[in-house]
Amino acid sequence: MGGESTTRTAPRSGGTDTGPVGSRTGHRLSGLAVALGLVLFLGGFGWGAVVYLPYTVPTGSMTPTIAAGDRVLAQRVDGDEVRRGDVVVFNDTEWANAPVVKRVVAIGGDTVACCTKGKLTVNGKQIDEPYLAGPAEITGFPTVDVPEGRLFLLGDERQGSLDSTAHLTDAAGGTVARSAVTARVDAVVWPMDGMLARPTGFEPLGALSSPGPLRTVIAMIVVGAVLVLGGGAYGPVAKLLGGRGRSRTRTEPAGAR
Repeated sequence: MGGESTTRTAPRSGGTDTGPVGSRTGHRLSGLAVALGLVLFLGGFGWGAVVYLPYTVPTGSMTPTIAAGDRVLAQRVDGDEVRRGDVVVFNDTEWANAPVVKRVVAIGGDTVACCTKGKLTVNGKQIDEPYLAGPAEITGFPTVDVPEGRLFLLGDERQGSLDSTAHLTDAAGGTVARSAVTARVDAVVWPMDGMLARPTGFEPLGALSSPGPLRTVIAMIVVGAVLVLGGGAYGPVAKLLGGRGRSRTRTEPAGAR
């Protein structure tokens, strides 16, 4: 009888699809990556929500550091943690019935005045303030002795800011109680200008505050998201690659019958 020609499929060399792409170990590792990613992602968000408060700055009194309408993240701090140079959020009913954002230039026990050779002076030391738009921004004011437990605050836009200089005739002489501070601004997040620079001009007068954990929080969220997406993609990718491997065939002639 005439021979017949048939085709049949054969496995690829190796004869198995239980290699690394679809291995049980691979699935376990992908599951572990997803679990770890969720812990980091949710943990980062949770930590950030506990430590930071979001604010939208309504005025331009802190330009050019923070413009009107910018959104900032401020670390919750106790007033006793505030240092010279910090940009803080505080509530003082004599100033406004809303949170106010200003820069601390002097603390309790300091003597502050403006200006000497166009510069702010604290305890007789001239302070370099690179965050100001220029020397023309500085408006002079008389010498103020800051009482213990209180703060003297200025806007970075000195000519238009309703800051301590606008309240010098108040009973508190323009100062604000440390207890009024609710948070310290760490970063401008919209637009994404990043972390605020620490003002080294105040460093000769004492230690500056340390940045909050915002960079660590962001790193946890980003790494967590990558692990979740990468681990979740393992199964579909392994299935796709495995399917391609099984679809490869080769043709063999059958023996004559």
